[in-house]
Amino acid sequence: MRNVTRATAVRAALSHARYELLPTAKVEAAVIEHVPTDIRLTVTASPAKGLDATLDCAERLLAKGYRVSPHLAARMVRDRAHLADLVDRLVALGVDDVFVPAGDADPPAGIYPGSLDLLRDLSELGRPFPAVGITGYPESHPTISDDVTVQAMWDKREHATYIVSNLCFDAGMIRRWVERLRRRGVGMPVLIGMPGPVERAKLLAMATKIGVGESTRFLSKNASVFARIAAPGGYRPARLLEQTAPLFADEAMAVNGVHLYTFNQIAETEQWRTKLLGETLTAR
Repeated sequence: MRNVTRATAVRAALSHARYELLPTAKVEAAVIEHVPTDIRLTVTASPAKGLDATLDCAERLLAKGYRVSPHLAARMVRDRAHLADLVDRLVALGVDDVFVPAGDADPPAGIYPGSLDLLRDLSELGRPFPAVGITGYPESHPTISDDVTVQAMWDKREHATYIVSNLCFDAGMIRRWVERLRRRGVGMPVLIGMPGPVERAKLLAMATKIGVGESTRFLSKNASVFARIAAPGGYRPARLLEQTAPLFADEAMAVNGVHLYTFNQIAETEQWRTKLLGETLTAR
């Protein structure tokens, strides 16, 4: 691949980036100050804060002109009536995209132990959202075999419209995973999940403030991921983006952008994205 093609592919990926946020007290002000409204935002859901915190945050950001994709964590939804209430609220707000992970509630709050049953109920409720995202696992899931995770995406393909990859720092592994999806007939577009420019001290401080919330659970379940992020020089997002650029340039792979885990480092993430966009524009 020529450098100009690679630079163009990286630029396209950055132009279609999404920012994942944790619904904390200060995140909305940071978003409004630093992030343009053409960036789609996703708002996570954690058992410690509840789905209301996710939806409240999404509602306020929608009112500021952002496109927002709230997380509907299946294990936090009590039953179909609760789901219908959540759908009614989100539709009234104009939400057109939701992300449906299983979530971390243990035990589940209700009848949904995983995302597939909730996705089926969303379909039976009339497919109220044009876009519905699910999680994919380029690396082995700690408790689920690789064949099962790919089969799960096959089972969900009738109810979902795109896949966000879980964190993986191996570009070759990401490529092989996407190729495997395509061979199995899973054709949904993929967004590559990756952290932005995470500053170690701020990440640790944020994890402490969140306490038992989303970030601490994520880090505790992914100790090797945190070690990779935290090690000096151990992770550079621009390098991973450059290494995965061939996927973005290959239309057959249908890899359409990046999903950036900001860990609420909003200003740093947007400054990094803007800088890289400028560099790739120069390289074209």
